[in-house]
Amino acid sequence: MDKVVASTAEAVADIGAGSSLAVGGFGLCGVPIKLIDALLEQGADGLTTISNNCGVDDAALGVLLYAGRIAKTISSFVGGNKELARLYLSGQLDVELTPQGTLAERLRAGGCGIPAFFTPTGVGTMVADGGIPVRYDADGNVTLVSEPKETRDFGGQDFVLETALTADFALVRAAVGDRHGNLVFHESARNFNPLCGMAGTITIAEVERLVEPGEILPESIHLPGVFVQRVVEVGAEGKDIEKRTTRPRPAAPQEA
Repeated sequence: MDKVVASTAEAVADIGAGSSLAVGGFGLCGVPIKLIDALLEQGADGLTTISNNCGVDDAALGVLLYAGRIAKTISSFVGGNKELARLYLSGQLDVELTPQGTLAERLRAGGCGIPAFFTPTGVGTMVADGGIPVRYDADGNVTLVSEPKETRDFGGQDFVLETALTADFALVRAAVGDRHGNLVFHESARNFNPLCGMAGTITIAEVERLVEPGEILPESIHLPGVFVQRVVEVGAEGKDIEKRTTRPRPAAPQEA
């Protein structure tokens, strides 16, 4: 039951070339940065990543992208990453675009053992009809496009069939975790982390603070330990803010 490993290097040691990874985070919020850095050092390549976005320029999953380790990404947002655009348009990276809510539900369905589901999102667009470029060649020509998906009428409304997503490994980051793998995510860092953790065959969690079993109230657990195979404590250092927005401080009141 003790799922704690000594280091991030040990935690990712068996991720092999060609593995699929479900990676938590949204922008730079809740990203398992220490596990990603360890995977960069480990050297696995030809990876397929499933994530809301593929990092930003040279940060989060962007470090694997810049190193040429990612062969395909399944994402809902690819803006803000110039290297991804370059690799995609030059034929060096496959990109499967999926609406954000659909991506979340595909991961949740995978974690629950549900093979597919119908959703109204994407009906009447290329999401359902097919034709979204997945792969280009070196000359910028489209060589692979998305396939049409089944649509069906339910109660007079059309829905499109979407398949579930699972991954060989999931990488997530939690604020608190115990030795049994129960995890608590802090506020918006909860984002895609529980869903990715559910969808991984082997889920690896980096936690800022490790506690003993029983210290987390059952009703406070966001991802139960049944979904988690490895836990590594990394501390709170190293987190970054993608876009810092501030306002001027109000002027101090003048004394009479």
